[in-house]
Amino acid sequence: MSRVGIAQSDRTYVAPTSIEDAVEALAVGSRVVAGGTDLVVAARRGGTPLPERLVDISRLEALRAIEAVDGGGLRLGPLVRHQELAGDPTIRQHYSALADASAIVGSPATRWVGTIGGNVMSASPGAATIGPLLCFDAVAALASTAGTRTLPVAELISGPGHTNARDDELLTALELAPVADGSGSCYVRLGIRRQMEGALAGAAVLVRLVDGRIADARVAMVAVAPTIRRVPEAEAELTGSAGDEDAIEAAAAAVQAASQPVADFRASAAYRAEIARVVCKRVIRAAIARASGSQVRIPASLELLGTAPRQGDR
Repeated sequence: MSRVGIAQSDRTYVAPTSIEDAVEALAVGSRVVAGGTDLVVAARRGGTPLPERLVDISRLEALRAIEAVDGGGLRLGPLVRHQELAGDPTIRQHYSALADASAIVGSPATRWVGTIGGNVMSASPGAATIGPLLCFDAVAALASTAGTRTLPVAELISGPGHTNARDDELLTALELAPVADGSGSCYVRLGIRRQMEGALAGAAVLVRLVDGRIADARVAMVAVAPTIRRVPEAEAELTGSAGDEDAIEAAAAAVQAASQPVADFRASAAYRAEIARVVCKRVIRAAIARASGSQVRIPASLELLGTAPRQGDR
């Protein structure tokens, strides 16, 4: 096995250079680490101790690519960093909501180290990239010593901090569906601070315009339910409409009705539900604007809410 390994006390650490070696390490109970941003924060807060066995996949160059898929679509390696996603021309043009999300993850340091695979597998109700991935019908590829399988990201997330991936499975790719002509997407989250802030409420929206009407709509609500999920009731309000204010108001109200927010020290449940409605309206308008060819600055949170990093922060 080609790998780097050290042992200290009862803990073990391996850094494999092949996917095969990585899944072998997972088969004996190791925990994956890449950027390590979530793992370190959880350990410092005292809520989650460092695992006894760590498998560092940061040396797996095969998992770092952003690749076009035959027939359209995009394949993202789980080690693609947020800063790379935010700056990639194809993602900015065709998968704008993902660029919006990636540009406001954590802090500048987090974005240079943190990976999309880590963000997804954290399964946080406020994870920035999951909402856009749901709108783009993303599918996760999982590998183990038993073979490989695929699972829609919508089915991968099973609860706050939990996924339907087995402990011995490694995320090896995220495949995004092609984006049709006339489409526009947007992601926005509201937080208290500009950096290192979890979302109070957020939304991701994808719309496709045909002859001035919305032929297809995807709406995902973020941080106002146990898991990030699409809202079919909101999508139905938009589909077939001209994207007028009545349709936007109805879709946003559907998101508010579907939300299940919790209260914490930052905001009450009622405030989060109301903010989800407000945020959703602005995200829908921005997605429609982008689909119509108008420019909405990335990250959209800055232009729509004034809560993203300043230009000098990125």
